[in-house]
Order: sequence, then structure tokens, then C-alpha cells
Amino acid sequence: MDPNEPTDVSSSVVTTPSPSADSTPVVPLSTVLPATAIAPVEHRSAGWLRATVAALTIGIVAGGGAGAGAAALLTSGSSAATPAASTTARAASVVSTTTTDQSAAVIAAARSVGPAVVVIETQSAGFGGVATGIGSGFIYDANGYILTNDHVVSDGGTITVTLADGRQFPGTVVRASPSADLAVVKIHATGLPVATIGSSANLQVGQLVVAIGDPLGQFANTVTTGIVSGLDREITAGSGPRNSERLSGLVQTDAAINAGNSGGPLVNAAGQVIGINTATASDALGLGFAIPVDSARSLMAAAVQTAA
Repeated sequence: MDPNEPTDVSSSVVTTPSPSADSTPVVPLSTVLPATAIAPVEHRSAGWLRATVAALTIGIVAGGGAGAGAAALLTSGSSAATPAASTTARAASVVSTTTTDQSAAVIAAARSVGPAVVVIETQSAGFGGVATGIGSGFIYDANGYILTNDHVVSDGGTITVTLADGRQFPGTVVRASPSADLAVVKIHATGLPVATIGSSANLQVGQLVVAIGDPLGQFANTVTTGIVSGLDREITAGSGPRNSERLSGLVQTDAAINAGNSGGPLVNAAGQVIGINTATASDALGLGFAIPVDSARSLMAAAVQTAA
């Protein structure tokens, strides 16, 4: 996939082998494909940010208004609530408690994983000048190993990694799997904060998730929330027939994912990474995709073992 071209997904999201006639463009958070394309979230050169937003998403149930409704059911001048009012009050209490619990989970997840999320900037020679790209990633080993999308760093050139505390380090790609859109970047640092790696094996549709990343390359450690909208999705992401790739087994989410989020983590309510944000639909809202973290385990382990 040419990092200098916007990535779009021209094929529809499918759960069966046969492609759909009416596909929705999916853009790898770095590029966009024609017709119903899905674009990988990453940054682009010459002013185009195709950044992949690492997304940790957790859905929040909105409460409110229920308390007022319950109060309205109280009989004027009466000290006791009617059965209906009592039922409504209990329901309002449940919603309020659920909202509080979910908000607390999102806050805890952001605090837990946020320090390990990084911004990845690349610079390479391009047409008419230097091409700059921005994406996200997360530290999974305290000795400087960072997981991100391959399309974030595949342009070559120099790589600069900015940590959550503001420190910057040159980075080197030590492992990559273009077909899986995954790569491991190494920086020379130790004692770094790491993200807890969970499992994507038992994800459930409707499950709360949180996305963390650097949308548009300007808002580091942005947190968005949502749910797992679908599982085992298949998309085609790229900038054209010759620069596209087919990704399957993806996690679909409605958590906001934008350019610059590519490579960022998708986290569960327990603060564990369960996916790597990689693409978003170019012509639809709330349609993002993440690579299941279990698909990256062998690559992550190989990078660390090779250096040992």
C-alpha cells in the first residue's frame, strides 16, 4: 500500500467469502479506496494525514431524565410513591449506576493504557519534497517495543516516536507483516510504561470498548468510546487495485477512529488491549475496524525474542 496515497476500502465489509455488490467504502486509517471503501487510519504525505488512531473504546449508557419522570409520578401531597413511580425510580437508579460504572471503567482504562500510547511520525522523500506521516502505536514491552500498523511505517525514511510524557526517540522497524498490516518499532529506552495485553478470543457484540490515539496528528492521547459492533469482518483497504490489501477477521466498532489513529489500541473495560485500530469507512459514520490483538501475538513475541 502506497503510504502517500489516501487508503480507501472499495469492498464491502463481509462476513462470508463472497463479496457484496453494494460495498461500503472502507478507508485504512491512512488511505481510502473507491466505492464503499474502508480507509486505514494513519497519516499522509504532503499535507495528508493518514494517521491511525489507536482506539480504546468503551460505550457509555446515558441516563438522565428518569429521576424527573419518577418524581412526576408521585401523588401531590402524598408521602408514598405509587407502584409505577417506585418501579420507574428503581429503573432510574439502575441506569444511573450503570452509567457511573461505565464512566469509571473508561476513566480507569484511559489512565491504565494512556501512558503506553505513542505518536509515530515518519518522514521520507516524496514527490516535490518531504512526505510526512503520522500514526499511533502502543508500548507492549518496557524495553522499547511498540506495536503499530505496517501502513504507518511502511514508507521508509526516518521514524520519530513521541512518548506520552513528551520524550522523543528515533525508531526502527524490527518486525513487519504487511499482509496483516502489523509492525513492531523499537526505540532505545528502558523502564517504559506498558499496555496490558488482553485477548480477542471471546469478544462479544455489544461489549464496551475504548480507543486511544492521535487523531489528525494533533490531539495525542485522545480517548473515544463505543462498543464492539461486529466480529470477523473482512475489508479491502488501500489506495487502488495495485496498492490494496485484504484484511479479514477484523473487529468492527463504532468508537470514533480518525486519520492518525492507525496503530492505536482498542481497549476493553478492564483496560486490556484487545485490538489494533486500522481502518474506518470513508463514507459512513461509526464504522471502524481493528485487528484482533491475538493475531499480533506471534509477531510481538518474535521481535522481543530476536533481540534477546
